[in-house]
Amino acid sequence: MTRSFERSERKRVDGFETADSIPRIPEHKKYFRIGEVSRIVGVEPYVLRYWESEIPQVRPSRADSNQRTYQRKDLELLLEVKRLLYDEKLTIEGARKRLREDRCAALEPRKDDSILKEIHRDLMEILRLLS
Repeated sequence: MTRSFERSERKRVDGFETADSIPRIPEHKKYFRIGEVSRIVGVEPYVLRYWESEIPQVRPSRADSNQRTYQRKDLELLLEVKRLLYDEKLTIEGARKRLREDRCAALEPRKDDSILKEIHRDLMEILRLLS
């Protein structure tokens, strides 16, 4: 029986694991329980619960049975948290700050947005002229 959460082959270069050790999130599943997430992410369930208490972005929903239910976006976030803590050697506070900065950067308007707004105004003006 093949598990759907197999890890890709781990390769060691100069004593360090390379990025080839990225776990695969099953494509066919929408929801995951804490045991499955623990195996996919590669940490114990109590570590996931601790991260949940310390990092505000980690908030899995709860099923009717009050069990944690993780979605793909939650797993991706947890893998990022693990990378920040284990690979970049950040503290919990450092990881929390980095995730907050990344989120703020994603919410900031980009220069492309101003160009799109200008194009939209021009198109609306053309539409008004044609009407």
